[in-house]
Amino acid sequence: MKIGILSKRTTMMTGKIKEFFENKGHIVSIYTMENLVINESLFNNDFYILKSKSLFFIYAGYYLKANNIPVIPDPHISFKQKNRIESHSLLKSIGFLTPDIYLGTSETFRDRLQLEDFPLILKPIMGSGSRGVRIIESFEDLNNGNNKILYLEKYVEGIHYTVYFIDDNICTLVKAPLSNEHTDMEKIKTPNDIKLLIKKWKKYFDGKVLFGHLDIVREHISNKLYIVDPGSFPEFTNWKCENSPVEEICNLILKLVKEDHNR
Repeated sequence: MKIGILSKRTTMMTGKIKEFFENKGHIVSIYTMENLVINESLFNNDFYILKSKSLFFIYAGYYLKANNIPVIPDPHISFKQKNRIESHSLLKSIGFLTPDIYLGTSETFRDRLQLEDFPLILKPIMGSGSRGVRIIESFEDLNNGNNKILYLEKYVEGIHYTVYFIDDNICTLVKAPLSNEHTDMEKIKTPNDIKLLIKKWKKYFDGKVLFGHLDIVREHISNKLYIVDPGSFPEFTNWKCENSPVEEICNLILKLVKEDHNR
């Protein structure tokens, strides 16, 4: 088969996926910002892997889906995880606990927020992971001097987890608060309530979500689990469980493509 990969880079997980499929006899093309043009030329491939959640690549995924070219993961689901407002709404609709959020300008926050609302987390509206994320301790930290809309999230004190899943395999890691996927993490045995949470997440998408990760905080006071960030296609840098994540993911993708083709 001819496979396209929509990705910001050609290395890391993307490069490993390309190597895996080529070793299986498939023809693989990687589309980055340097060579991606959203037009009929993309129809030459049998299906696409949406590795990046950057908007340009998601738009390419929408275009391909509209023209009946399979895209994995589904670009609509990826967008809902990329846009933090959409993500918050999605998590609430499934029934998960999420931190309270606040949207407004720095000036409106001065009128509406109370001292007891701090600390807060400032996050880019479009984004995932820890890039552009910082703690807001006071009103002074919000003084950005313009009317830009800010997305703030209540900071949850507790144990921070990154939880990877690939099919039924779950790898749970404890990490430092606000750290990114590539920092060192400690693998732990997956608690039962986290297993149930991952199962509920996957069930909601009815087989369309094969792998991904959830950043979760277990609140110290209540012991409840709060989802603070979902991810549709992480690098799996800290995958410390059995089997190769690349091999597992690629085989799942091939299986889904073949099942869709036979329907």
